[in-house]
Amino acid sequence: MSLIKNKYCLSLCAACLILSGCISIPTSPTPRFYALSAVNGNRVSKKIEIASGLIIGVGPVKIPEYLDRPQMVTISQEKMLKFDEFDRWGESLDLGIARLIREDLTAMLPEANITMYPWNPLIAVKYQVVPELVQMDSQLDGDMHLIVQWSVIDLQNSKTVIIKRFDYRAIIVPQNYSGLAKALSSSCAALSSQIAQELAALK
Repeated sequence: MSLIKNKYCLSLCAACLILSGCISIPTSPTPRFYALSAVNGNRVSKKIEIASGLIIGVGPVKIPEYLDRPQMVTISQEKMLKFDEFDRWGESLDLGIARLIREDLTAMLPEANITMYPWNPLIAVKYQVVPELVQMDSQLDGDMHLIVQWSVIDLQNSKTVIIKRFDYRAIIVPQNYSGLAKALSSSCAALSSQIAQELAALK
């Protein structure tokens, strides 16, 4: 009986200490979420001329399985992957990249109409841009190495008209996850510039 009473007293004392703030219960860190940022249309150095009213569709974007997760992924010098539980993308990475390319192309090709996959089947999309991420290696104390294989399909004639490879490095500044998001945003801007120029060259 005394043993039960002692346990009860200990439990009561612990509860009182917790309520009074003398004992703190450890809590998990709050997750941080990051978004990609499109280029500002007013800051695009050169708008690219293209047929007025041309409808271009973007997506779907294909990404490697190791990137298909909310956690931000980095790689060590030993080529080991790190998945950060508390630094995450604010949206699915494939959808975020597709959205970013659409917004970048809208700024670079102001005379065209850019839509994102899946689009309404009643929209007469002429060209479909299909990017596939082959590699995205990010080292927080270094740079991001992005490789994208991308193609353009002429939907109205059912044929592939462009196949290109984009190989780009962007310095991560600042050297944290915010810098990683900025590096990916700038890399996507460079990719979009390449896509825009190739689309404009189509006859």
